[in-house]
Amino acid sequence: MISYKHITKIIGVLMAFAVAFCFWVMVVYQEAVEVLGSTGVPLAYETALFNTDEPIRIDIRMAQEEWDKMLENAIAEEYYACDVLINDQKIYNVGVRPKGNTSLSSIAMNPDSDRFSLKLEFDHYVEGQTCFDLDKLILNNNYADFTNMKEAVVYDMYQYLGADASLYNYAEISLNGEYLGVYLALEAVEESFLMRNYGTLEGELYKPDSMEMGGGAREGDFGGQPPQPGEEGARKEHRMESGGEKILDRERKPPDMEKMPGGGPSRGGGNGANLNYTDEDLSSYSDIWDGEVTNTGQRDHRRVVMALKNISEGTALEQYLDVDNILKYMAVHAFSVNLDSLSGNMAHNYYLYEYNGMLNILPWDYNLSFGGMNQGPEGGASEVVNDAVDTPFTGTAFFDTLLENETYRSRYHEYLRKLSEEYVLGGRFQEVYQRIRSQIDMLVETDPTALYSYEAYEAGSEMLYQTVMLRAESVSGQINGTIPATDEGQRADTTKLVDASEIDISVMGLMDMGKGGERKGEGRADR
Repeated sequence: MISYKHITKIIGVLMAFAVAFCFWVMVVYQEAVEVLGSTGVPLAYETALFNTDEPIRIDIRMAQEEWDKMLENAIAEEYYACDVLINDQKIYNVGVRPKGNTSLSSIAMNPDSDRFSLKLEFDHYVEGQTCFDLDKLILNNNYADFTNMKEAVVYDMYQYLGADASLYNYAEISLNGEYLGVYLALEAVEESFLMRNYGTLEGELYKPDSMEMGGGAREGDFGGQPPQPGEEGARKEHRMESGGEKILDRERKPPDMEKMPGGGPSRGGGNGANLNYTDEDLSSYSDIWDGEVTNTGQRDHRRVVMALKNISEGTALEQYLDVDNILKYMAVHAFSVNLDSLSGNMAHNYYLYEYNGMLNILPWDYNLSFGGMNQGPEGGASEVVNDAVDTPFTGTAFFDTLLENETYRSRYHEYLRKLSEEYVLGGRFQEVYQRIRSQIDMLVETDPTALYSYEAYEAGSEMLYQTVMLRAESVSGQINGTIPATDEGQRADTTKLVDASEIDISVMGLMDMGKGGERKGEGRADR
């Protein structure tokens, strides 16, 4: 019989070995991540929440007076406590708040609607709490999108190409068991996203924005405690990560009325949000640093500026850019004609991820894609359908070195070919469109907070289908050389462009501050 003394020695040796083995696995895994790059970790919410075979059912449970108070003060974007039943999973003490930028301000100014986009933060009050491993869930109200599906289609395109992008699904939202409406659910670009895509919480994340219009912290901020009395709106959050504690400070700001309707939102991105390299002065890129999601310092900022400098010069692009993922981003972004971002004059609606000096762009906010930002009259439809794929980014030179490189441009064209000839013309888009219609038609028709009528949804959806099909035809022609692929070439010869005379962009919804994107003469359904 083995004596007690020997047993304890054996147990001690085994425990030491186990600790050493776990440490070795962590070291080897981190080294693999550094060498191999995007080595993601499978997480439960990928199938539990974002299996698009059926929408998510979300019942928010909180006192009606607290809900009303939150909506009345939506512009502050303050968190309130609630319990949430997601499908059959109940989660207690979850943080919920309104969110958004243009959509938030628009709904706040709309006396007929309080349909705000929402953010559920599962770990806001309970550290480490998740929903099937997901830390935050975004619920978009489909502002200015009569189709209710622009974002879903675009994110499905990103998935088709295997790009780093948020997972999506539809969500049937209720409050204390009473149906509120159908929203688009998105995986927040935060800790869970980084772990799923990169297998690490290392690296720095920014959400640059040269035209913030909402009140409070940006959508990507980790946490976001409501201001406490006496703090004059100062927001601080502490979170623990591997590698130590990170502290985030935020100042609440009232909405900038100079950026509201009248003069329209400020444009450009001269403080770095457009990602153009100007000089080595860190202050020249303040719009990037102000949009930090992770807590960053000057050393982190210097790595970003160094990368921007080399990218602008076309030097060692594979070292300073996640080239393949950027090319996928460019392809989907160009195909979807989203002018409410870097492809227009709006230097916002994207995330910038930096890891070991390499930059990556992560997509965000596509409710105004396929012409939703188009305020022009005639010709607008043709401009959307035939948008030139070789000159897609007018607001930044960041992508120029890739487009000017024959090898990279060829790979970019291949991704565009996959989207146009395989995804759309090959039948995947039709399947996605039919699936979405079968899932949300009834939910939209019975939606008690809808920003537009069911008839507007039907007309908008059908117009989106036609627009995407024609867009694929044009993109295919551009990369095959039968249609000019640059703005200059299209201006010189309009005879080869795809005929878009039957497309009415406004039927799909346009940005319209204060009216939720509602068309003139298209009243909300009585509910």
